[in-house]
Amino acid sequence: MLISFLLLLLATACMASVGVVLWVVGNHFLTTDIPAAISHPVRLWVFNCIFQLLITWGMIFEKLRICSMPQFVRFVHDLPPLRKHPDVVVKDLRFGTIPMKLYQPKASTSGLRPGIVFFHGGGGILGSLKTHHGICCNLCKKSDAVVLAVGYRMMPKHKFPVIVTDCMVGTIHFLKSLNTYGVDPARVIVCGDSVGGAVATVLCQKFVDRSDLPKIRAQILIYSTLQSLDFQSPSYQQNKNIPLLSQNLIFYCWCGYLDISPSWRSAVLKGTHLPAEVWEKYRKWLGAENIPDKFKKRGYLPVSREPLNEAAYLETKIILDVMNSPLIADDEVVSQLPEACIVSCEYDVLRDDSLLYKKRLEDLGVRVTWHHMEDGFHGVLTTIDMSFFYFPCSSRILDAVAHFIKGL
Repeated sequence: MLISFLLLLLATACMASVGVVLWVVGNHFLTTDIPAAISHPVRLWVFNCIFQLLITWGMIFEKLRICSMPQFVRFVHDLPPLRKHPDVVVKDLRFGTIPMKLYQPKASTSGLRPGIVFFHGGGGILGSLKTHHGICCNLCKKSDAVVLAVGYRMMPKHKFPVIVTDCMVGTIHFLKSLNTYGVDPARVIVCGDSVGGAVATVLCQKFVDRSDLPKIRAQILIYSTLQSLDFQSPSYQQNKNIPLLSQNLIFYCWCGYLDISPSWRSAVLKGTHLPAEVWEKYRKWLGAENIPDKFKKRGYLPVSREPLNEAAYLETKIILDVMNSPLIADDEVVSQLPEACIVSCEYDVLRDDSLLYKKRLEDLGVRVTWHHMEDGFHGVLTTIDMSFFYFPCSSRILDAVAHFIKGL
């Protein structure tokens, strides 16, 4: 009797697993766009199916109250062993409760090296020191720099502003210990991808008036999220169904990190979550007219703002905090920022954040080095050390970043 029950349970589990796989694949065909201009489109199709399968199982486990979706996905993506790089020495560090990894070139040097503080992406729900290990190893090797990757606490337990505060603590520790790591105080760089890029520029803004710390030499922002106000820019409209960051996933991250109810999604998409005077105030920085016309050719329909939803505004106004939207920081702050290297990807919902921030910096006299990946998509850099799922665009991004660092 027991054996029959176990066999029935196993068969049910197998059928459920097959059903989930079929649902994910079917949903992928119906809702996901794979641009022909992306190299290896079939590879991206398979990669995204696996990614969506992990998220779907995570959602199922969350409904069953086994664990949250972010916890499940992070558990799975941290399972593979770390790849060793013979030219790089890696050390695990901890500053208080904050885990960090230190990457140093194995080759000896008579002088001081550049120092890079790296913040991984993942929207506050995914990503870790392990998922970005390959990026940091290659960055260390190619730029001949000391890299400190800062871990930070994430959702669902930790929300705004924990990511920024954890990264700030780790960065200050590094800045006060440069001699220990053999880093040149005149060449300290902050770098991050996705939400990590947002952290990098927020910290640059926070450190503008910190005379007790070495000055940040440069900021490197790789397909970063830099504003949380407007979700109807050309790139949001064009790329909302393109992997790996869809409109659905970005809203999940946005609502979770800022502790905003997902029920306000419709209001946010209609622009009713902010008063007319707020839209008018920030139009000079966020308006689509600031984006070159060539980036609107794949389709863009300006959205007329509807009347204010007062309840939505009261719950979502935290987005006006510059720690969530560094793109709207005051001119007197932005004008004092260090030079920037900005990397944008054509097939990324966040593309226009990079374009708008690039214009803001240049308008205020801040030097910008810009690299646009015509075949890039959000998250492509994380494939740098993957075998079957490697995309050449990831190497081009890393080479561009390393070249920028060597030129400082």
